[in-house]
Amino acid sequence: MNQIITPIFRIFDVEKAREFYVGFLGFQIDWEHQYEDHFPLYMQISSPSCTLHLSEHHGDACPGSAIRVQVEDIELFHQSLLRQEYKYARPGLEETPWGTREVSVTDPFGNRLHFYQPDHS
Repeated sequence: MNQIITPIFRIFDVEKAREFYVGFLGFQIDWEHQYEDHFPLYMQISSPSCTLHLSEHHGDACPGSAIRVQVEDIELFHQSLLRQEYKYARPGLEETPWGTREVSVTDPFGNRLHFYQPDHS
């Protein structure tokens, strides 16, 4: 059986979330839901490597969470982030002692995303 895990990150500002996840990281918005206008937003975003849920609802998640996302080509991903010239982050590419190459970023709400590729050299 193939299991799918979808992390939920707490957000507090939809426009900042869109700027970070869509504009900077390159995710796409799959869908959005609000019970009524001016109610908290819940949305799904995705990239080729993962799917996330972002929620303004109190109690859905705690800010400051972290996830690890394996990517196919970490160097290409890193270069694509630097080309965005996002004014709040200029992540580096780290070689770890545990055998991965990683790019880590923190969203505007304190959630951390660690994108990695196993180092097969």
